[in-house]
Amino acid sequence: MFVKELKLQTIDDRILRLPDENNLVHLQFRRFAGCPVCNYHLRTFMRRKVELDQHGIREVILFHSFTRDMKRYAGYLPFDMVADPFKKVYAEFGVEAAAISLFHPKAWLAILRSVGYSLYQVVFQRKTMPSLRPYGGSFGLPADFLIAPDGKILAAHYGQHANDQWSVDELLSLCRRYEKSKLQEVVLNS
Repeated sequence: MFVKELKLQTIDDRILRLPDENNLVHLQFRRFAGCPVCNYHLRTFMRRKVELDQHGIREVILFHSFTRDMKRYAGYLPFDMVADPFKKVYAEFGVEAAAISLFHPKAWLAILRSVGYSLYQVVFQRKTMPSLRPYGGSFGLPADFLIAPDGKILAAHYGQHANDQWSVDELLSLCRRYEKSKLQEVVLNS
C-alpha cells in the first residue's frame, strides 16, 4: 500500500510534503491537543529525538484540533505538527473514534498517570488546563504509520484504546528491519 502525495500545512505555516524523499516518516494520529495521554506519550518521543534523527525518522504529528489549540498545548514539541480539526486526513487513513478509547481497561493506568502529570504541570508549572470538552471530542483513537521515502506504508497500527500506540522502541525496531532489508537489497543488486 502506498501513500498518495499529501501537502499538509504545519502549525507554523510551512508546507509539508509526504512522502519525504529523504526520510522515513512516522505519521502519528493523536487525539486532541491537550490530551494528557497524547502529551505524555509524545514527551517520550521528544526525549529520544536524537535517536529518531539518527535513524532518519521524521515525526509528523496530527491532532484533530485547531492550530491555536495545538500551539497552546503542543507547540513546544520539536516535530512537524499538523492541525486537522475536521479530520480530513484522519478519514483518508481510516483513523476513527470510539467510546472504548477511554473505557478500555488497558488505558486506565496510562490515563491516571498522564492526568496526574498534567495536573502537576497545571499546578506547579502554570501550564494551561486541557479542555474538558475538546473540539472533535475526546474519544479519538491513536494510529501510527511508517512511510518509506517512496511512499510505501511499511507498517501501520490502529489503536484500540487511548494508549494503544507505538513506543519509541517499537518504532526503532520497525526502522531497523527496514534498514536491514534495504541493505540486503543493495547487496543483492551489486
